[in-house]
Amino acid sequence: MASKDDIKFLSNPSLGQNRKKYCRFQKFGIKYIDYKDENFLLQFINEQGKLLPRRITGNSLKYQRKVSVAVKRARHLAILPFVADLMK
Repeated sequence: MASKDDIKFLSNPSLGQNRKKYCRFQKFGIKYIDYKDENFLLQFINEQGKLLPRRITGNSLKYQRKVSVAVKRARHLAILPFVADLMK
């Protein structure tokens, strides 16, 4: 039998492994999400202006709700557009 060291892989076996997602708000201790900070809120919306889901951003439920409220407030005050073509 071949030992584990003798087996050669065509590709790196650790390529498909993803790192664990984390909530950046809990990690850095951010308590307040400012709806007037356009550049920060752009991290949580895609090119079309839609909110990115939690499974992609890694936010916890508490902070994802705060982000969504902040984005909606910024849209209402015309800081962010409701719909855009290739926003980033």
